Amino acid sequence: MDITLSSSHIGGTIFIPASKSQTIRALLIATFAEGESLLVNPLDSQDTRSCLDACKAFGAEIIHEDNALRVIGKGLPKKPVVIDCGNSGTTLYLATAMASASDSPITFTGDEQLCRRPVGNLLNSLVDLGVKVESTTRQTPPFTVQGPIIGGTTSIECPTSQYLSALMLGLPLAKNDTTVLVPLLNERPYVSMTKAYLDDQDIEYWEYDDMAKFVFRGNQKYRAFTRIINGDYSSASFFFCAAAITGDRLEIKGLDPNDPQGDKEILSILSAMGCSVSYNGVSTFVQGPPRGTLVSGQFDLNTMPDALPILAVAACFAKGTTILSNVPQARIKETDRISCMRSVLDALGADVEELPDGLVIHGTGALDGGVCSGYGDHRIIMASAIASLGCRTSVTIKGIDAAGVTFPTFFKILENIKHYVM
Repeated sequence: MDITLSSSHIGGTIFIPASKSQTIRALLIATFAEGESLLVNPLDSQDTRSCLDACKAFGAEIIHEDNALRVIGKGLPKKPVVIDCGNSGTTLYLATAMASASDSPITFTGDEQLCRRPVGNLLNSLVDLGVKVESTTRQTPPFTVQGPIIGGTTSIECPTSQYLSALMLGLPLAKNDTTVLVPLLNERPYVSMTKAYLDDQDIEYWEYDDMAKFVFRGNQKYRAFTRIINGDYSSASFFFCAAAITGDRLEIKGLDPNDPQGDKEILSILSAMGCSVSYNGVSTFVQGPPRGTLVSGQFDLNTMPDALPILAVAACFAKGTTILSNVPQARIKETDRISCMRSVLDALGADVEELPDGLVIHGTGALDGGVCSGYGDHRIIMASAIASLGCRTSVTIKGIDAAGVTFPTFFKILENIKHYVM
């Protein structure tokens, strides 16, 4: 489906849906625990539904309640199963390591986009630790893993933090202790998120040299739990930037400023660009400066790669050159987001240069508008939609169905704040 959007002022209050990353972590831990867990305020999206299907295939019983999921976990899978992760890379990586503790062969696959996602580093580390892997290339899905994880020592480069988070969730289930050396690590806040889940489970592990080395005690188990899932800063970032580029004010509810999510740092970037940001204990408020007066700058996005598309849009509405750098992992998400965002912004009239690890945007304070592709990538689609708020002419986005991967209500919320009476 395509959509055409026009420039608009915005305003009002937004309730941000729950974090995808936290929902998937909670679902998988509840599934591999034994007993009944309660997840309050989980995200309902295409990615989390893929994870739900995976959890059911692993053997968990899942009961849908009012704004909650009751998960009855059965521990490690006890029979062979095929897990279709859909488009969910988070499910693919995290579930692979956890399922590798099972004696049963577990096959992982997904949609065409997911089957291009790199898995070689993770699978190689699992092989180091005693897991059997069957794969044509051992670089992309589909593949089959069969445990148990014996333990030992492995070294893994993590251009995406999901490799390390996967091992962190899987290795407590190993037969013996495991040492993991991490010579490269991007997206550190997501590892902090995983650590918080392990800590809540009283899992024993030791971290050394600022995440360069981890040691996990083997032969541990997950236990049932109750958890409220916090709002998603990645989803909120689109509306933070909507206020920034329109010069308007939004109130955003459902976010916890103490949450380890890395994308909350976008508020610091927007402050540096000239926005007024505040928090009153319940809501986050973002007030943009007058249209076309955002301040350009140079920003390191290594800890927050998902923010690249929307910050690239915001940079177009600043005057001067903005550099978004140190985010090479943006090329191995659902799409090559560096290349795709350059193409989108070119189509809308921006002056953009592509770097190996980011983008250079020569902002003029405005965009023309036009027709662009959504590239089947939810974050590119949503970033393009927010860009329309400040364009001189309408923006047509070709193919918007993938927005439901993490934020099914995005276009409804966007329409509501556009119709807000100032």
